[in-house]
Amino acid sequence: MALTSADLGDGTYRNPVLDADWSDPDLLRVGDDFYLTASSFGRVPGLPLLHSRDLVNWTLVGHALQLLEPARDFRKPRHDGGVWAPSLRHHDDRFWIFWGDPDHGIFQVNAPEIRGPWTRPHLVKEGKGLIDACPLWDEETGEAYLVHAWAKSRAGVKNRLTGHRMRPDGTGLLDEGKVIIDADRIPGWFTLEGPKAYRHDGWFWIFAPAGGVETGWQGVFRSRGFFGPYEERVVLEQGDTEVNGPHQGGWVRTGAGEDWFAHFQQRGPYGRVVHLQPMSWGDDNWPVLGDKGVPVAVHRKPRLPTQPPSAPATDDDFPGGRFGRQWQWTANRQDGWATQHSGDGLRLSCVRTEHAHDLRRLPNVLTQRLPGSPATVEVELRLDSEEPGARAGLAVLGDAFSWIGLQREADGSVRLVHRFAESVALGAPPTPLGQWGRERDAAHPREAPEGRARLWIESGAGARCRFSYDVGGGRQSSGQVFAATPWRWVGALLGLFALAPVGGGHAGTASFTQFRITSSFR
Repeated sequence: MALTSADLGDGTYRNPVLDADWSDPDLLRVGDDFYLTASSFGRVPGLPLLHSRDLVNWTLVGHALQLLEPARDFRKPRHDGGVWAPSLRHHDDRFWIFWGDPDHGIFQVNAPEIRGPWTRPHLVKEGKGLIDACPLWDEETGEAYLVHAWAKSRAGVKNRLTGHRMRPDGTGLLDEGKVIIDADRIPGWFTLEGPKAYRHDGWFWIFAPAGGVETGWQGVFRSRGFFGPYEERVVLEQGDTEVNGPHQGGWVRTGAGEDWFAHFQQRGPYGRVVHLQPMSWGDDNWPVLGDKGVPVAVHRKPRLPTQPPSAPATDDDFPGGRFGRQWQWTANRQDGWATQHSGDGLRLSCVRTEHAHDLRRLPNVLTQRLPGSPATVEVELRLDSEEPGARAGLAVLGDAFSWIGLQREADGSVRLVHRFAESVALGAPPTPLGQWGRERDAAHPREAPEGRARLWIESGAGARCRFSYDVGGGRQSSGQVFAATPWRWVGALLGLFALAPVGGGHAGTASFTQFRITSSFR
């Protein structure tokens, strides 16, 4: 059974509508089409672009960011850096995405069509700790504004939103900025961030979460002027549901006038999955989200034309050596990592590296999101390298990691190996060995006489992963259960890789074929 959509087929849907790490979603409608983007942090390509006609069935149609800039800073993985909480807008017949990079500043890209071509990133405001940027073009006055939040880890402050006047063409700001909402002055509020700005019914509205990703809530603010003063209200919180910290997302109105709100739920190793909440307006002209302010689990679908069930792609046959849109590198791509050819299958070069024993430090791991429900991952691997120490495999990658694959030994044989590395303190300096903790064997190596293996990872409840393989004698289990872990803001990833020890010359390749992910509900 392949991974399925959230559409229940009877006019209802279940949450989450995107059951994987589509972090910090924002969405909009243009005509009959809905589009969504999400944080991509340090992975490339970045700024995923999803499309739907009914807000429930989604497909991944591309990415807006082909290279993270400044490029020199993203030659190595920065798993928790890069693109934070983008905002997607449509203005002046163009699509716009603004985001904050906590180490560099606020950027934007734009394009005439959702599939591009997108401009290169333009730095709108330089600075440390500037995050979660959102533009607002006021169609009534012609004025343009920008609002953003702050990351205390870089700026020393948080829990406030700063507003600017912006050039109408989005290329720069017209003032030094003003704190328009200071949540330190609101009793009980902390970690205010993720603002999304709107103009509606004579008010300026800012939807913004607070309280932290694990246990927070969704707030809404309104004012007659962009720079305040603002009134606030909590409009969505966990209540008696199992949806912890329901917040941070975007509001959209359908062509029929229905209002909906998409937001994330933090689910540990699965990252931030996306829920869809109905939205209405109360008698006092404040929005009401979900079921009277708490998340819905199952609900009537939006009143939109029926669509065929769909979900973002996961499987891949790698035709011609090309990989699908669902894949991202862990840093800016370099030439030579993957080669195109006439057949099917992904051909990865065994990249030489001094970090061969720590996948967390490699830029050349090709990744996709770990499914948020129990699933089985499988792939066929062939190691085409004569280099002693060359290896390739299938990994679950987070602050801890585990992988299973093939390695060329000094005696020329190829062995099936299964290894893991434990979690480390985030931000900890490397050990004297130059690594954050070397990987260790998770099971005894076994000979793979033909240099081939079929590999499986079964991800069960709580992202507890079981590994198995077939090197010609039937499927065999390997090692102990491995509990996948996230990074600080990023869910665990599935990864394919090929590498070799430091040395001279080309180290050969590894080929991956028939990558599949199937549901395994129990």
